[in-house]
Amino acid sequence: MERIGLIAGSGQFPTIFSKVATERGLKVYAVAHEGETDPRLATFVEAVKWVKIGQLKKIIAFFKKNSVRDAVMAGAITKTKMFSGVRPDLMALKVLATMDHTQDDGLLRAFAGEMEKEGITIHPSTFLLPELLAKKGCWTRRKPTKSEMADVRFGWRIVREIGRLDIGQSVVVRGGSVMAVEAIDGTDATIRRGGRLGKEKTVVVKASKPDQDMRFDMPAVGLKTIQTMCEVGASVLAIEAGKTVVFDREEMVAMANQNGIAIVGIEE
Repeated sequence: MERIGLIAGSGQFPTIFSKVATERGLKVYAVAHEGETDPRLATFVEAVKWVKIGQLKKIIAFFKKNSVRDAVMAGAITKTKMFSGVRPDLMALKVLATMDHTQDDGLLRAFAGEMEKEGITIHPSTFLLPELLAKKGCWTRRKPTKSEMADVRFGWRIVREIGRLDIGQSVVVRGGSVMAVEAIDGTDATIRRGGRLGKEKTVVVKASKPDQDMRFDMPAVGLKTIQTMCEVGASVLAIEAGKTVVFDREEMVAMANQNGIAIVGIEE
């Protein structure tokens, strides 16, 4: 493999991926989404093509023009823009017409399938960056209390169920009750909603879906996650080890330690 395609969303993941790929001798050809992708990405790639959300034909044409046969999807797309910022082309509309819903996994799998029909293989977003995956165990000085671990186990059952239904990847719980379930508004909004209801000492659990496609939409956390938890006085972040992407781990742990938050990586 001499070149790699990058379908870039928002956040730092596209830039991190591009830097690592370049260091390993790969030429990166990036598709960036208007209103989502950081414009500075252009500095780290061989070429960039700007598109609107849903312009599938332009993505495929750009990759073919640059002889790209392998690609990854990295970075988030603001899900609420599904109702305002999407400009699907005829190819995307054709794919959508075969679906009975537009939930994350089904939609991304359908788009990936269409690209693979055109000879472009979609790889897991972490295939060059396994070190970004969460490690098992407690990362912080403070460990969850017995009652907090009971909430972690309860939250785990709930988050796996909403994942099975392809609703979301995180829940906020307290005292054996669900405070908030992630929907289209994303994890940070879920933490805030749950924090307002739970007041403080809420437990945030984030995990992959039972049939998670590791090529895209993997659960991710970072410094912003801890900052949001600090805003509402949340006390524990439990994430799935091996299947959650972690950004700014050292900064996350430092802020968590300063604010008495426990972070723990768990397995099934």
